[in-house]
Amino acid sequence: MKLFKLIIIFLIINFGALAIGNWLMANGPQTNWYLSLNKAPWTPPGWVFGVAWTSIMICFSIYMANLYHIQFSQKVIILFVVQFILNVVWNFLFFNQHLIGVGLISILVLTAIVTTFLIDYWNILSLKSLWIMPYFVWLCIATSLNMYIWVHN
Repeated sequence: MKLFKLIIIFLIINFGALAIGNWLMANGPQTNWYLSLNKAPWTPPGWVFGVAWTSIMICFSIYMANLYHIQFSQKVIILFVVQFILNVVWNFLFFNQHLIGVGLISILVLTAIVTTFLIDYWNILSLKSLWIMPYFVWLCIATSLNMYIWVHN
């Protein structure tokens, strides 16, 4: 029962991050600025982002609930909070402020944090670590998209 409660708490927190990020991007993907950018040929259609982030946050919430339940530590909390902030801030930096390079740095650090979760807690969570893989894979894709825009615009 405790694990289920933790999953619900992390779902609320993680979907809260998505909501804040969405608000901070100020309709960014539909703006003339974004639409006129030279984007990577592998940029997925817009609807994919919503489906991807919904799936990612469900999986990440399950991952975090398991990690928190098994290995509660200050390091886990700090990594999670920094991940939350970077996830939210990237939207503001990239879409709202058009700071493509700073956004790239932000998403690179975010990817490093998610990689840290994956590597540092693999021995503790073993196969439960697979719950964070969609987040890791998506961040690799998103980083490549951000980098392409930074290089080609």
